[in-house]
Amino acid sequence: MLVKEKFVPLQFFKREAYTGSRKGMRYRVAKAEDGLEAVVYPAPYCYEATEEEKKTRVVFPFSDEGLGQVVDWINEQYEEQKSVWNAAAR
Repeated sequence: MLVKEKFVPLQFFKREAYTGSRKGMRYRVAKAEDGLEAVVYPAPYCYEATEEEKKTRVVFPFSDEGLGQVVDWINEQYEEQKSVWNAAAR
């Protein structure tokens, strides 16, 4: 489970995207024109090599509150799509 207090700081996203993974689920968080974009997708491929239809994305405000929402959303996606992530981890 991701924890906001241990996640990268908001200022990090002004320069580059952040990627990570958890048991078959990969995620990417980046500054977008509209705010802070979070994307989850199945392993094994990187963000660029994963087909668009396999990605789930949402945009949150570019703020500390928005970053907390990103962390919560990624955790929710992990729980809601466990069967997808488990299949990808094999």
